[in-house]
Amino acid sequence: MKALKDKIRTEGKILPGSVLKVSSFLNHQMDSDFIMKIGEEFARRFQDVPVDKILTIESSGIAVALAVGTALHVPVLFAKKHLTSNIFGEPYQTVVHSYTHNSDYTVVVEREYLNQGEQVLLIDDFLANGKALEGLLELISQAGAVAVGAGIVIEKGFQEGGERLRQAGLRVESLAIIEDMDESGIRFRES
Repeated sequence: MKALKDKIRTEGKILPGSVLKVSSFLNHQMDSDFIMKIGEEFARRFQDVPVDKILTIESSGIAVALAVGTALHVPVLFAKKHLTSNIFGEPYQTVVHSYTHNSDYTVVVEREYLNQGEQVLLIDDFLANGKALEGLLELISQAGAVAVGAGIVIEKGFQEGGERLRQAGLRVESLAIIEDMDESGIRFRES
């Protein structure tokens, strides 16, 4: 998606540790019109598969997931990073490692919102080592639902997550894949 690559180039900031900061438009301050266009692009890319529900992980993926859910007219569910007092019963849960925060956390989804046989599209803002998506896939498996694919806004192609998930058979559609980034700039994989 050329508009996304342009926005990353002009507004993105490269931080130490291969961290790309896109807080000005994606995951702190949100450019709502642009995020809706991202949602429409994912809807176009996944128009060939049935989707019953969108699943993302708290918190930065929620805005994009909502845009996709709006475009596809399906509900959006997010895995919570904490077991809160308003979650009743025994939720689906798994442990996920965050590359950005370098910590592990347990993500949970209430059983009543993720059902056996549902066709689920995963949506997230970033894909690096793939641990967040693997966690969401585990929740889907626990529910007996089916993952129909994953839509990623920005993939770090120089990390192994995307390739590993594709080799495992998951359809991964990334709008921008970064091949390399350093103080001299960002280089995208041509699609």
